[in-house]
Amino acid sequence: MIDVATLSVIRRWALREQMSIREIARRTGLSRNTVKKYLRAGEEAPRYAKRASSSKLDPYADKLATWLAIEATKSRKQRRNLRQIHT
Repeated sequence: MIDVATLSVIRRWALREQMSIREIARRTGLSRNTVKKYLRAGEEAPRYAKRASSSKLDPYADKLATWLAIEATKSRKQRRNLRQIHT
């Protein structure tokens, strides 16, 4: 299997620059059959699933929500800014 960058180069040369399959194969070092296969495969680039990762703030989410709720009840002059909350 070839990488996405090579696949995009093959498609660009074939579709935009109207380069022959033989010339593309020569420039990329791939077989003509391989170039044909990837040109026939379709127009869409492969899609990869996104990784499900947790936030770095998840362990502190409850504490932060409590602080923000307390700060929201205070008047504007008495509220702490982000720097004051952080330290």
